[in-house]
Amino acid sequence: MRLTALVLTLATACTVAADDALPAPRAQKGADADPKEAPKLRLPGEAGVSRLIPDVPFTDLAGKAGKLSDFKQSKLLVVAFTNTTCPLCKKYTPVLQRLEKEFAPKGVSFLFVNPTRGDKPDATTFAGRYAHDTDGTLTAALGATSTTEVFVLDAARTVQYRGAVSDQYGLGYALDAPRANYLATALNDLLADKRPVVQATTAPGCELAPDRAKAPAVALTYHARVERIVQANCAECHRKGGVGPFVLDTYDAVVANKGMIRKVVDKGTMPPWFAAPPKKGEHSPFANDRTLTEGDKRDLLAWLAGDLKKGDPADAPLPRKDESGWGLGKPDAVFQLPKPVAIKAEGTMPYQVVSVPTEFDEDKWVQALEVQPGAREVVHHVLVFALPKGQRIGGEAQGFFAAYVPGSTALVYPEGYAKKLPKGANLVFQLHYTPNGTATTDRTRIGLVFANTAPRYEVRVTGIANPAFTIPAGAENHRVNASIPYVPFDAHVLALFPHAHLRGKAARYELRAGGKTTTLLDVPHYDFNWQLQYRFAEPVPVPKGSVLTYTAWYDNSDKNPANPDATRPVRWGPQTADEMHLGYVEFVVAPGAPAGGLLNLRPGAAADFKFPKDGIVIPDQFKERFKRFDTNDDGKLDEKEFNALPEAVKAVVIGYVQRTAP
Repeated sequence: MRLTALVLTLATACTVAADDALPAPRAQKGADADPKEAPKLRLPGEAGVSRLIPDVPFTDLAGKAGKLSDFKQSKLLVVAFTNTTCPLCKKYTPVLQRLEKEFAPKGVSFLFVNPTRGDKPDATTFAGRYAHDTDGTLTAALGATSTTEVFVLDAARTVQYRGAVSDQYGLGYALDAPRANYLATALNDLLADKRPVVQATTAPGCELAPDRAKAPAVALTYHARVERIVQANCAECHRKGGVGPFVLDTYDAVVANKGMIRKVVDKGTMPPWFAAPPKKGEHSPFANDRTLTEGDKRDLLAWLAGDLKKGDPADAPLPRKDESGWGLGKPDAVFQLPKPVAIKAEGTMPYQVVSVPTEFDEDKWVQALEVQPGAREVVHHVLVFALPKGQRIGGEAQGFFAAYVPGSTALVYPEGYAKKLPKGANLVFQLHYTPNGTATTDRTRIGLVFANTAPRYEVRVTGIANPAFTIPAGAENHRVNASIPYVPFDAHVLALFPHAHLRGKAARYELRAGGKTTTLLDVPHYDFNWQLQYRFAEPVPVPKGSVLTYTAWYDNSDKNPANPDATRPVRWGPQTADEMHLGYVEFVVAPGAPAGGLLNLRPGAAADFKFPKDGIVIPDQFKERFKRFDTNDDGKLDEKEFNALPEAVKAVVIGYVQRTAP
């Protein structure tokens, strides 16, 4: 995902209705409402990405009649909304002119649409066709809501990107240069047969109010509607070589499995997504929320329960390219399991742990990474840790570096953000395999793209863990929690990744800052079969001094059908029959933040803590911060110095000692 929300500054514009050339004030929600607005990430499904746009007729400014299918010979079509009165449209006009000139030789066509009746567009402004949509048909068909919004359609008129041109201009701000070139990046990705990293954003500009009644209806048939829903939401796993139990790449396959599809979609277990739904009227805060939109779910269930019309093959989407290649482009480095891992045909397998040396003689900054299984059909999930030579995977999250779950794609950070790969580190793969009836082998690999320079913002990962728990035999709802009691610097949380095993039941992350407690993530029904990350569209500010808490609930009773043995108490352990309490947190820190991560403290640690007789060695990265407490300047804290620490700092030190104890 693109994390531009951290660095977007915000430009001047107005609000106009589609039929009104005069600006209207932007609605305020209160006296404190911020008048500035930059592009924000949107969920692709909510934005209509992957839907079919009807073959709408139009007449361009030259008087020539046309329709969208006129561009079917082009690799891509950009439908760009603009007018001559909105200030932001004026600012983006030269940008669109440059993009048109840059991408036309690559097979990309542009159609410019002026949605403002009464406006006076100039046919010479752009080289491509320019339509004045005075009756609002084009605006309604695409559902455009802003005069600066752009849509990228493929040759089958399927929406592949929708949103802003870039983040250079917005409501109440202007930048000298863009930090995120959304449209250009999406076009380059699509021309390389890759799904755009960012598929949808908002587009600050002059607001439009399209008349939905003017939008031509899309037939509820397999080719026009259902095939696109399945392709966008199911095909990543339910394809040849995928982890899904059956393939859903044809009409016959979907019809043959209609009963099971209806069951899991109606129940909400597919597509897999386990975060609690947002409150009514609110949007999901997660950029990778896989929940079907209400419209997609309604139409899919109605078609499955109806006459199963196949429809016109001319309405079918383009087939998805084989995803065996790298989604992040050509990696700078690839590390693969040194020899194949044998996967048996039946039963279950314990976690496999394989270490792969990197042997770099300097730290590397990783801007993009992708874990790629060799046998997707049996790889349940993969965790990759970057650890110093000789260090094993610990009980907590030290060194967590990358992950793969079915359906995941490359993780690409925006310019200025990167994750450190320490020099000489080993990449330790922890692999979970699920035998499927056929013996096979796997050689999972990871591809890395390095940043050209050190980043402005460093991406770090830590874990909140309590390895000292015991889940009693037969316990149905056993609660375990731990916390980071004092965040030592300002940070922004990018993603959360709860982890448990077969007895995991529910999970929750909470942030306490400024006297207020906020739930960041609530997973009421945790499922070990889907090790999902929950990645925020808008990174969450975590001020210095905040408390982060991770709580998980476990079902060790015979009412849990996945429980291998309800008669024994369960403790921390690496295998599936053991259990873990571990909440990963991916975050970025501002420039100048001290080295190191966020230190975990288990409940009751302060009361149980016994001061080491030899004192506490101060880590090098903290020596400057602890200088005033180290009164004898020996690089250690004795008991007297420790007792003089502020309580919040003392808690962090206790957590550090517990984490590093042999």
